[in-house]
Amino acid sequence: MRKLIIVLLCLAGLAVVIDFGVAAYSEYRVSRALRVGADLSADPEVTIHGFPFLTQALDGRYQNVDVRAHIMRPDIPGEVSVEATLTGAHLSLSDLSDGNVRTVPVDRAEGRMRLEPTELGKLFKIPDLQVHSAPGNKSDGTGGSGGSGMTTGGQLLLTGTMPGKTPSKPGAPLGGDNVSVTADLTIDGDQVKIVATSIYRGTGTDTTTAVVSEAERPMVLEQFTRTIDTKELPFGLRPTKVYAMGGQIVVEGKSENVTIDLDRLQRP
Repeated sequence: MRKLIIVLLCLAGLAVVIDFGVAAYSEYRVSRALRVGADLSADPEVTIHGFPFLTQALDGRYQNVDVRAHIMRPDIPGEVSVEATLTGAHLSLSDLSDGNVRTVPVDRAEGRMRLEPTELGKLFKIPDLQVHSAPGNKSDGTGGSGGSGMTTGGQLLLTGTMPGKTPSKPGAPLGGDNVSVTADLTIDGDQVKIVATSIYRGTGTDTTTAVVSEAERPMVLEQFTRTIDTKELPFGLRPTKVYAMGGQIVVEGKSENVTIDLDRLQRP
């Protein structure tokens, strides 16, 4: 009986190893297909969730697939993070192994584009740009550049040193002459609009706002205003939601019962 138990445990362990090995190979095949189809510079990260994997593969339906990639685009300096979550992806094991399949029916597709603080700073030409929750917004209070809270589309507080400004005292950090503005965050069709509306001089943040004269006000508001095309949402999903979280601007889109084109992880 003891030998039988040992044999069964060994077989179970071997089955787990085989299952994980097949899952890893399948993730690699999907990753390569996405890289070639979307002309990416590196393999995207693909994770097929659920155990055992072989049961899903034989059934031809995968519970949950996560895709993450970094892309380059000409209108935004640096890299942009894109993510997709595919729920109920229908793909036979033979098609998955072949690697030539280009379209996949899914029960639900969710896509996200994340703009990191560094890229946002380059986009606004304000290297030390920070994104905070606007005072009075409904959030958990940690939506600043170092937090993890979420502020839905509405008002933001943007803070940074205006180009050309110098510290008020020699050797003082640039943050000593930061300018803070409130800005509206909205979706307009396929575009995300960040429109600065007013200079903020409250006491609800850790920033110190420099004095902005009436003559400088239009220039400052224009500097903190940008329109971002959301053409990079994975698989051509249309944006339905935008919010700020942890200093990022996150744009999301979703659709149900659709057939995705693997070549459209990144749209030209």
